[in-house]
Order: sequence, then C-alpha cells, then structure tokens
Amino acid sequence: MRQVLFATTNENKLREIRQILADTDIEVISLKDAGINIEVNEDGTTFEVNAVKKAETIMKASGKLTLADDSGLEVDFLNKEPGIYSARYCGVNTSYRIKNRNILERLTDVPDEERSARFVCAIAAAYPDGHTVTVQATMEGRIGYEEKGTNGFGYDPIFYLPEYGCYSAELPPEKKNEISHRGKALRLIKEKLII
Repeated sequence: MRQVLFATTNENKLREIRQILADTDIEVISLKDAGINIEVNEDGTTFEVNAVKKAETIMKASGKLTLADDSGLEVDFLNKEPGIYSARYCGVNTSYRIKNRNILERLTDVPDEERSARFVCAIAAAYPDGHTVTVQATMEGRIGYEEKGTNGFGYDPIFYLPEYGCYSAELPPEKKNEISHRGKALRLIKEKLII
C-alpha cells in the first residue's frame, strides 16, 4: 500500500476521506499519525490557494506525498459568506450550532429562490518531486429553515438538497460521499494519484 498524508486533524473529515479511498491501494495517514504538528496559516483568498499552501508546507516537512483540502460553504444571499472563512466563521472556536443559527437568522424571511448555496472543496496533492496538482468540486443546494439530521458535521444540518428532499445531515454516509463536494473532489484527485 502507498501511504498518502492528509493534512488534517479533523477526525470527521479523515473518516470521510478514508471511506472514499477505501477501494484503492492508498493508506491515508493523518498529521497525528505522521507525528507532524504544524499549524498552516490559511491566509489565501481562494480555497485552492489555501489547499496548495497547506499541502506544500506539510509535504516539505514530511517528505511524503501530501493531500490537503480547503472547503467551505458559500451562501449567495450573504455574498458567498462564510466562504474561505467557514471554519473560523463567528470566531475560531465557535460551535457549528452557533454558526448554523447565525446563518439561519440572517436568512429569516428570505424566500427559497434566494437561499441558494453550495459546498466547495479544493484538494491539492503536493508531490515530493516538487509538483502540485489541484482539483475543485461543489455540491449545490440551498440553506434550509432549521437544523435537521444527525449524519455529517459542520454546516450539513442546514444544507438542504432539493433533488433529494432532505438535508445533507440526513443522508446516509455512503450517499453523502457519493454526491458531496469532498467526495467528488477526492474522486478527481484519486484519478491523478492512481496514474
């Protein structure tokens, strides 16, 4: 098996990634597994720039093929907030219950057709030979009117998927991995890793 380092400390994200790459010869290890404790300042202006910065910084420290993602929620009515600040929205250590409530309150009385939103995921793969490849994918939907569901994490409980008639957090993990922004981006990057 080939080891690939995924630059995250988020256990939920790591679980999703391992499920999606389970059918490959790739063993996904975390920063903790690799004994790396580096905080990368995500100060880029796009998801892709942040993913590249993270992947290249960790690859240089580890010497291993490193994947990193930057992902978040864009709400059109809120000028694509929280966007690249999704993890730090309303403060660094603010719970997603508070973040979700804030978004729902800001959209009070906003009709369905103006509640469009998407999850965005950019993934960068930084190779020890110095080259980096990136992919980006989205999952389109809209902001619902309440929090629903216990699957998923983050903004999933407020993200409504009209074509499925449910919230992202109500989807079984296999279905979510099939249609999610991260699932799509991982499948795109997987093609590049397998070559």
